[in-house]
Amino acid sequence: MVGEMAVASVETIGRRLLLIARGRCSAAEYRRMVLEKVEAARRSAAIVATSAGKAKPQAVLAPWHGRVTANAKRLRKR
Repeated sequence: MVGEMAVASVETIGRRLLLIARGRCSAAEYRRMVLEKVEAARRSAAIVATSAGKAKPQAVLAPWHGRVTANAKRLRKR
């Protein structure tokens, strides 16, 4: 999971940097860059809180993994 996140993160960052450099990054994409992290952090915190601190690392990372892999896939199509 961590390896997939690392690869997808590098891809996502690279693709977004290209959009920014080319002046093609939309306001919606800029909002996504912030809001997706807020949502993933909220979901991870909720998992930790509801598990009394006994959540498995995979469960805590799942919201982050889901977003970064979805972003890489979505940005590949642009």
